[in-house]
Amino acid sequence: CRYMSRYRRIRIVGKGSFGSCWLVENDDAEQCILKQIDVSKMPVKQKEEAANEVKVLSRLRHPFIINYRESYVNDGLLCIITDYAEKGDLYGVIHRLKRGSHLLPESQVLRWFTQIALALKHMHDRHILHRDLKTQNVFLSGPGLGTVKVGDFGIARVLQHTQDCARTAIGTPYYLSPEICQEKPYNHKSDIWSLGCVLYELATLQHAFDADSMRGLIMKILKGVPPQVPLAFSASLR
Repeated sequence: CRYMSRYRRIRIVGKGSFGSCWLVENDDAEQCILKQIDVSKMPVKQKEEAANEVKVLSRLRHPFIINYRESYVNDGLLCIITDYAEKGDLYGVIHRLKRGSHLLPESQVLRWFTQIALALKHMHDRHILHRDLKTQNVFLSGPGLGTVKVGDFGIARVLQHTQDCARTAIGTPYYLSPEICQEKPYNHKSDIWSLGCVLYELATLQHAFDADSMRGLIMKILKGVPPQVPLAFSASLR
């Protein structure tokens, strides 16, 4: 494939039922991410819809959104090339802080929260929903602790066309909004709910809603009352 010859694979960075994710290097020695989604079993029309969905996403340009570089279909795989965020993701930050029993400073929580909110606003203003906002999809890049780069937006919509959509589109259930739990249509409010869950997690290093079973989790989400945010934070954040 003429596209693939431009990228050298360095290492695999993620694998799911939908396909795989690779760190690659292009001809200019820039590191990028190659996401491969298996579309081999899709009818032609759905393949085209999935490819068009990615083209819409590629038009988004924002300082707090991962830059989509190009996409193409090769050997039954929909390949998406994006920028690489070298500082990892918020999930990794939270995991490390948990181990050391340290909370993030409030100023940093609010800085990252504001950046994610601005990225979401940019998407919503263009009628694009994220559909799978979680700490694993909020990447970091640049000096200091890093600037937010929201990624994997709209991928859930692309995955709707695959047989694995029921499993993959939902992914981690902690961020599900009440309307999704009630099997109502997804809308921009569902993204905002997920943003609230991410903010809670940044402040507490815990999921806003957690339970031993899916049924128990849904009950907690529908009640909508997470445990209190630590008193170390200001009343306005709490």
